[in-house]
Amino acid sequence: MKLIEDANKQALARILEGEPRLIDIVTARDVLEGLKERMILHAGPPITWDRMCGPMRGAVAGAIVFEGWAPDLEAAFELAAGGGVAFHPNHHFGAVGPMTGMTTVSMPVFVVENVKYGNRAYCAINEGLGKVMRFGGNDDSVLARLAWLRDVFGPVLARSIRAHGGIDLKAIIARGLSMGDEMHQRNLACSSVFLREIGSALARTSNDNEVLASCIGFIAQNDQFFLNIAMAMGKALTDPANGIRGSTVVTAMCRNGTDFGVRVSGLGDRWFTAPVEMPEGLYFPGYSRKDANPDMGDSAIVETVGLGGFAMAAAPAVAGFIGAGAPSSAGNFTRAMSEITVGQNPEWTIPALDFAGVPTGIDVRLVVETGLAPVINTGIAHREPGIGQVGAGVVRAPMACFRQAVLAIAEDLGVS
Repeated sequence: MKLIEDANKQALARILEGEPRLIDIVTARDVLEGLKERMILHAGPPITWDRMCGPMRGAVAGAIVFEGWAPDLEAAFELAAGGGVAFHPNHHFGAVGPMTGMTTVSMPVFVVENVKYGNRAYCAINEGLGKVMRFGGNDDSVLARLAWLRDVFGPVLARSIRAHGGIDLKAIIARGLSMGDEMHQRNLACSSVFLREIGSALARTSNDNEVLASCIGFIAQNDQFFLNIAMAMGKALTDPANGIRGSTVVTAMCRNGTDFGVRVSGLGDRWFTAPVEMPEGLYFPGYSRKDANPDMGDSAIVETVGLGGFAMAAAPAVAGFIGAGAPSSAGNFTRAMSEITVGQNPEWTIPALDFAGVPTGIDVRLVVETGLAPVINTGIAHREPGIGQVGAGVVRAPMACFRQAVLAIAEDLGVS
């Protein structure tokens, strides 16, 4: 249908033409319009407390204590269960968040501006490794790290980003792909390139060597630091492609540990949801599938722009780490995802595939026609609150979301 083909070309062009720049770090309340006290933004499509999974509830309780809305975790659980906190998806506020995706008023967020279209997107700072809120952690060590990110690290890095004049993110992604990253489970190269880019500005804008050393060390020791920047970048790239009538290109994929949600360009902000799948992967010593929670996080926004599982060929080491097969099989994932996308990104190429561009622009029609669901690289959280990450793996988006979207597009266009 020509209307659909033309609309998809336009949607793909908007994604590819975007010019994302990291321009600042600011407090969430200052940029997320409508975000208020006793309001928590979460990953995935809309969900209520009674349907939240264990790690999501654990993160919510931790966020409540962090903001000072309750004195301890027990009181925090009671406040949330009693309706004392409002819950909304990050996506409804122009933001994204990994795993549980907690965003509250006092948390610092990266600001990524799409210079081409003038829109901005936001994501909280990556907490690092170990027990963290994004995986449902909520003890004193988790809250202390969040406070350090808010009070020390955030302001230091913000000054350096502004002094540097912002950072071109497309260029860092391109280099990362050539150095073994796929930008979801592996961000080592991009995190290193980012530190190299911002290092001199960090030094120039800091007047405390101990603080400077702690901030540099935090980035250097966190292989996943760049993930949250890449997520905000993905959101900034896809938002301008939303709302093109007739387009069957996916503009958001996300999950909250209970439901998986998809948005399609031609249908605007409408969510198509289905029960989320359980990841297949490798577990840390002492844990197994019986400990795992179903998939969660807004981080699938990176697959939406052709990275993560769609760029697995660039990161063969990831395939073994997440239990997706031998490193030599990594290219098979990227080739398969090329069958459900409307184009490639000529600026983000993969050396192992003769510098072919990453497959970009998931078409819900092609997903349904081929039976190939989008593949997403992911971390695995423990199903109980407060424990944290127990593994990493691969998950498929539920086919039901895409079938619903195809039917809705047909209805909207009057096609039987």
